[in-house]
Amino acid sequence: MLIRQDGTALWVHAPAKLNLFLEVLGKRADGFHELETLMVAISLHDTLSFTEEPTPAIRLHCHSRLGSAEAVPTGDGNLVVRAAKLLQQYSGTSRGVSIHLWKRIPMAAGLAGGSTDAAAALVALDRLWELGLAPEELLSLAAQLGSDVAFFVRRVPAAICRGRGEKIQEVDRPLELSFVVARPASGLSTAEGFRHCRVSSRPRSVRPLVELLIDGRLKAASRCLHNSLQETATQLNPEVTDLITRLDGQPVVASAMTGSGTACFGLCGTPRLAGRIARGLRGSGVPWVTAVQTRA
Repeated sequence: MLIRQDGTALWVHAPAKLNLFLEVLGKRADGFHELETLMVAISLHDTLSFTEEPTPAIRLHCHSRLGSAEAVPTGDGNLVVRAAKLLQQYSGTSRGVSIHLWKRIPMAAGLAGGSTDAAAALVALDRLWELGLAPEELLSLAAQLGSDVAFFVRRVPAAICRGRGEKIQEVDRPLELSFVVARPASGLSTAEGFRHCRVSSRPRSVRPLVELLIDGRLKAASRCLHNSLQETATQLNPEVTDLITRLDGQPVVASAMTGSGTACFGLCGTPRLAGRIARGLRGSGVPWVTAVQTRA
């Protein structure tokens, strides 16, 4: 997450994420699932601007850069608004804000577009409203908004996340990786993906993948990419199967789905190769595709 001040406005680049590993370990008493996942922030991002309002109002204006008719909610259905109101309530402030959101991250894709925007709102408004909250307070608020929000609030490039996703262990060495990321025409809700998933009786560990990626052994690491939601997603949405097949037909090291889908990625040897594959897939009719790198 990159933040800069421009006059009275705060501008934030809120990155998307990929899950290079996702194991569902079981259902929790609170209705959520226990997870172990490796998340990496990538160069694809939404942009948000925050300007203080003279009233306590929270005003959100959305501008789509997705090239589609996907409607972005501007009321309480948007996590940005919910994050701002939660911060108001928690801090007791009567200050308001006008927020502009330029969407580049597709929705219902497993790329955490809503979560990263919510995290941007928490971090930026803590600064804009001069609240001075402790990191632990922001992380607690993040956990109330969604499972992925805390990862972005921590502002780390890569982490092993456990629990619902709120227990974060930063990967202490950089992972310099390139990907082509694609999404079919249709999305898939996170709730739907988890509702139908099956918990493995022999769960895998994320550690071998992390160690191989740190060592730069991409070919060996490719055999450790894993997403236990992928099988469910292919059953619920055949377009995921088609997209994985298309990626496997390209010179990628390996492919997999991210999060609960429907976006999928191909791990590439170089940024140039990722860009070439993205152009080819775009030309062959894949509705949305881009080349990305991990963020430092």
